[in-house]
Amino acid sequence: MPSTTHAEFNDKTEALDVAKAFADGIRGKTILVTGANKDGLGFSTLQAFASQAPAHLVLAGRNLAKVQECIDALKADYPNVDYRALKLDLSSQKTVRAAASEILAWSDIVAIDIVVNSAGVMGIPERTLNEDGIEMHFGTNHIGHWLFSNLIMPKLITAASKNPKGATRIINVSSMSPLAAGIRWSDINFDKKNKDLPEIERPNKEWMTMWGYTDTNEASYIPLEGYNQSKVANVHFSVGVNTKLYEKYGIASLALHPGVIPTELGRNFPEKQLEAIKKMPITYKTLGAGSSTTLVAALDPKLGEGVGETRNESQYGAFLLDCQITEVPARAGSSKEAERLWELSEELVKETFRW
Repeated sequence: MPSTTHAEFNDKTEALDVAKAFADGIRGKTILVTGANKDGLGFSTLQAFASQAPAHLVLAGRNLAKVQECIDALKADYPNVDYRALKLDLSSQKTVRAAASEILAWSDIVAIDIVVNSAGVMGIPERTLNEDGIEMHFGTNHIGHWLFSNLIMPKLITAASKNPKGATRIINVSSMSPLAAGIRWSDINFDKKNKDLPEIERPNKEWMTMWGYTDTNEASYIPLEGYNQSKVANVHFSVGVNTKLYEKYGIASLALHPGVIPTELGRNFPEKQLEAIKKMPITYKTLGAGSSTTLVAALDPKLGEGVGETRNESQYGAFLLDCQITEVPARAGSSKEAERLWELSEELVKETFRW
């Protein structure tokens, strides 16, 4: 049964302290982080990894100028790490494939030990389909990361052949959404009104009200629900990896809620939702505290032990909150739902991944 090494780690724990505690899991490793933006969680995550001398740190982002800004800042504090910039626009399958091809062609990096899928979009005001015809939250936050991770899987499998079982990991930065939402299986792209969906797929009324959304029955697309669906998919992705790759290769995957951090992520929300957020009993975290759960998920050796075990129909140990394991409902964490999403994802990218 998976557990954490440090029961004392909590919502105030800083990522740099987690990195120090698990320095052996970083030193000499190759680590890739998406969402390299100096004002976001990706950068504080990168800082923590850089502090403990990885061999290579790959910074992926859609804006190479912002990626380079991160590299310059990291080099100032940790000059002995090999930093690599990678252009990665997760909203486009074409550019995801190009980025993966670039990594696979790097002859001096034959293995990738840890992938942290940290990038994301939130609160897109109007329903928007990406160039692949997929709703933008789902296409970016889930499909982009899922496709990219699968395409570079050969280098994770190489790493796993040399690492202890469960040490090679794919980490998916999710949110609190899996505790209150699910996948809109009958309407992934938000074409139907909510009242016409099966009851299990309709938005959580209590959740919507808290965020300032009313009369959701007549609505089709709700920005928060688009985000929720994509974040639930992050957990299903981790469950799918554990089911397919843990026993065979020793690759583990965990998803997590980083907490609420004042970043640019929610910049697209209208004033009504921003006012509703102000009324919520939220304790905000620093960027460092917001990244600490990511570091625990990526590094704690105990989390690599039996991560695929189930409890209450959900994969226990696949989701973390405040640096500790938290259970999610089966709707967001069962192997059955994860397999359904894996198959749907293959349909949407027109490629099959069987490892």
